[in-house]
Amino acid sequence: MKKIFTAAIVLALVFAVSGCAGMSQTEQSTVTGTVIGAGAGGIIGAMAGNAGMGAGIGAATGLVGGYLYGKHKEAEQEAYNRGRADAAQGR
Repeated sequence: MKKIFTAAIVLALVFAVSGCAGMSQTEQSTVTGTVIGAGAGGIIGAMAGNAGMGAGIGAATGLVGGYLYGKHKEAEQEAYNRGRADAAQGR
Protein backbone atom coordinates (compact mmCIF):
# COMPACT_ATOMS: atom_id res chain seq x y z
CA MET A 1 0.00 0.00 0.00
CA LYS A 2 2.81 2.41 0.85
CA LYS A 3 4.52 1.70 -2.49
CA ILE A 4 1.34 2.64 -4.36
CA PHE A 5 0.96 5.82 -2.30
CA THR A 6 4.59 6.79 -2.94
CA ALA A 7 4.25 6.08 -6.66
CA ALA A 8 1.10 8.21 -6.82
CA ILE A 9 2.85 11.14 -5.11
CA VAL A 10 5.83 10.90 -7.46
CA LEU A 11 3.55 10.74 -10.49
CA ALA A 12 1.57 13.76 -9.25
CA LEU A 13 4.82 15.71 -8.80
CA VAL A 14 5.95 14.88 -12.34
CA PHE A 15 2.62 16.01 -13.83
CA ALA A 16 2.53 19.16 -11.70
CA VAL A 17 6.01 20.26 -12.68
CA SER A 18 5.60 19.47 -16.37
CA GLY A 19 2.35 21.40 -16.73
CA CYS A 20 3.51 24.77 -15.38
CA ALA A 21 4.85 26.26 -18.63
CA GLY A 22 1.73 28.16 -19.75
CA MET A 23 0.54 29.24 -16.32
CA SER A 24 0.46 32.65 -14.65
CA GLN A 25 2.60 33.41 -11.60
CA THR A 26 -0.37 32.82 -9.28
CA GLU A 27 -1.27 29.51 -10.90
CA GLN A 28 2.32 28.28 -10.71
CA SER A 29 2.62 29.31 -7.06
CA THR A 30 -0.69 27.66 -6.21
CA VAL A 31 0.28 24.36 -7.81
CA THR A 32 3.75 24.44 -6.29
CA GLY A 33 2.39 25.24 -2.84
CA THR A 34 -0.17 22.46 -3.08
CA VAL A 35 2.38 19.85 -4.13
CA ILE A 36 4.96 20.87 -1.54
CA GLY A 37 2.28 21.09 1.16
CA ALA A 38 0.92 17.65 0.30
CA GLY A 39 4.40 16.14 0.37
CA ALA A 40 5.37 17.73 3.66
CA GLY A 41 1.98 16.98 5.19
CA GLY A 42 2.19 13.37 4.05
CA ILE A 43 5.60 12.96 5.65
CA ILE A 44 4.51 14.59 8.90
CA GLY A 45 1.25 12.64 8.84
CA ALA A 46 3.11 9.38 8.31
CA MET A 47 5.19 10.08 11.39
CA ALA A 48 2.02 10.86 13.34
CA GLY A 49 0.19 7.78 12.03
CA ASN A 50 -2.08 9.10 9.27
CA ALA A 51 -0.29 10.05 6.05
CA GLY A 52 -3.48 10.64 4.06
CA MET A 53 -4.90 13.18 6.47
CA GLY A 54 -1.53 14.89 6.77
CA ALA A 55 -1.24 15.12 2.98
CA GLY A 56 -4.74 16.56 2.72
CA ILE A 57 -4.16 19.19 5.37
CA GLY A 58 -0.76 20.02 3.92
CA ALA A 59 -2.19 20.33 0.40
CA ALA A 60 -4.94 22.68 1.56
CA THR A 61 -2.50 24.83 3.50
CA GLY A 62 -0.05 24.88 0.59
CA LEU A 63 -2.81 25.79 -1.84
CA VAL A 64 -3.85 28.84 0.17
CA GLY A 65 -0.27 29.89 0.85
CA GLY A 66 0.78 29.45 -2.77
CA TYR A 67 -2.22 31.40 -4.03
CA LEU A 68 -1.57 34.32 -1.69
CA TYR A 69 2.14 34.35 -2.54
CA GLY A 70 1.38 34.30 -6.27
CA LYS A 71 -1.09 37.17 -5.99
CA HIS A 72 1.47 39.17 -4.01
CA LYS A 73 4.19 38.59 -6.61
CA GLU A 74 1.83 39.55 -9.47
CA ALA A 75 0.85 42.79 -7.68
CA GLU A 76 4.52 43.52 -7.04
CA GLN A 77 5.36 43.00 -10.72
CA GLU A 78 2.43 45.15 -11.80
CA ALA A 79 3.58 48.01 -9.55
CA TYR A 80 7.10 47.70 -10.93
CA ASN A 81 5.80 47.84 -14.51
CA ARG A 82 3.66 50.90 -13.71
CA GLY A 83 6.71 52.62 -12.20
CA ARG A 84 8.80 51.91 -15.27
CA ALA A 85 6.06 53.18 -17.58
CA ASP A 86 5.69 56.38 -15.53
CA ALA A 87 9.44 56.94 -15.58
CA ALA A 88 9.55 56.44 -19.34
CA GLN A 89 6.89 59.11 -19.74
CA GLY A 90 8.69 61.52 -17.40
CA ARG A 91 6.11 61.52 -14.61
